[in-house]
Amino acid sequence: MIDRLRIERVLAPNPGPYTGPGTNTWVVGDDETVIVLDPGPVIPGHADAILGVVGDREVSAVIVTHTHEDHAPLANPLARDLDVPAVGYAPGPEFEPDLRVEDGSVISIARTELIVVHTPGHAEDHLCFRLGDSLFTGDHIMGGSSVMVEDMGPYLASLERIHHTGLVRLYPGHGDVMDDPDAVISWYLEHRLERERQILAAIAGGAGSIGEIVETVYADVDTALHPLAARSVVAHLRKLGDEGRVVRSGDEWGDAVSWVADG
Repeated sequence: MIDRLRIERVLAPNPGPYTGPGTNTWVVGDDETVIVLDPGPVIPGHADAILGVVGDREVSAVIVTHTHEDHAPLANPLARDLDVPAVGYAPGPEFEPDLRVEDGSVISIARTELIVVHTPGHAEDHLCFRLGDSLFTGDHIMGGSSVMVEDMGPYLASLERIHHTGLVRLYPGHGDVMDDPDAVISWYLEHRLERERQILAAIAGGAGSIGEIVETVYADVDTALHPLAARSVVAHLRKLGDEGRVVRSGDEWGDAVSWVADG
């Protein structure tokens, strides 16, 4: 039944340095029934654009990959208007699931199934959704860029979990659809390991705070993205600290915290 499905994108009008061209809202289903995935922020006209793509088909659920503000806030009002459940892993800012799902949960869609894959790292509540040999990745993997990571150990494990599992296409929360998922995931893993090496080198070279590490490691990145880069640096440092490879010299997380390499 999967080959009869249509996967249609509605691009939210929220472009920016953190969202790229905007949030991808996916309308997935056949000629009769669809689900709406990641309806995005509450922006005038976006709900109408989604409903325009839905047309006269029945919507069975409104689903979110995670509760960040560019993915979830429209889910509850849209679900209420359609009289269907809002589906997600857990409550979050501007989102309250009517139906909570977890790793391995199955969501029926147009006589086939979406399989829930819990992929923490970008956010603890992050989900991907597998449809046959395709994966809706939210912000776990984005088209054309790396992502901000809040918890690096689980993030790398989440990447490894979907690596070499027979996927042929990725439908991200931002950016273009990606073929050759294993190559994409390999790049993501190597990119994170390279950042880790750069962070260790920056500390060895005298970078004594998160801000100094960001300035060194992300010198070629737009400074508008440095706040997000700082969050990823913290995630790397927590992982390295857990592994005993760096030692924190202060008590609090933040720009004033300095790190020293473990002897």
